[in-house]
Amino acid sequence: MDSLQGFETSTANPSTTLTPNFPTNLSITTVTTTATTINTSPSAATSSSPSSSSSTSPSTLSRYENQKRRDWNTFGQYLRNHRPPLSLSRCSGAHVLEFLRYLDQFGKTKVHTQLCPFFGHPNPPAPCPCPLRQAWGSLDALIGRLRAAFEEHGGKPEANPFGARAVRLYLREVRDSQAKARGISYEKKKRKRPPQAPPLPPPNGNQNQYCTFQ
Repeated sequence: MDSLQGFETSTANPSTTLTPNFPTNLSITTVTTTATTINTSPSAATSSSPSSSSSTSPSTLSRYENQKRRDWNTFGQYLRNHRPPLSLSRCSGAHVLEFLRYLDQFGKTKVHTQLCPFFGHPNPPAPCPCPLRQAWGSLDALIGRLRAAFEEHGGKPEANPFGARAVRLYLREVRDSQAKARGISYEKKKRKRPPQAPPLPPPNGNQNQYCTFQ
């Protein structure tokens, strides 16, 4: 999130050359001298360094850290609006599942039902009234950020509600159901290893060091 500073430059109008009517026996020599002053004192170098370092200092958070902070604030607001209000220390995996289902109303991913004629079709040719849901990839990344934020705010790993077994099973169920409904696969592609060169045969001292080409 760097910002650029604009600088204004001004150029003078080009001067018009006039040819005066001097006598022919008079010569005029014009000498233009430009003086440039360069301040090489150590104080000048040190005075300019703080401003340059402050402009490039890593004070801004990364995109991941900003998103994690927003997700944590959203979850905290959800706990405060919970009826009855719920504290973080009493939050469990069941409350995390309620939060994930609450987020489905803001989803933008079309998930076809089994009665829909486009069920399992990756590119439906026409619109349908199937509901919009949060995509599995978004939920999986969200839980990862909240799980890290919980421990950063002093939570113990063994008491992390975002790492509960019920949450992992729910994410797996969402992944499988959306894969069937949308006709896509969430399986990670395995990287092909580059072919390895065959090992060199061990040196044999009994063989001759020189060979004759026929």
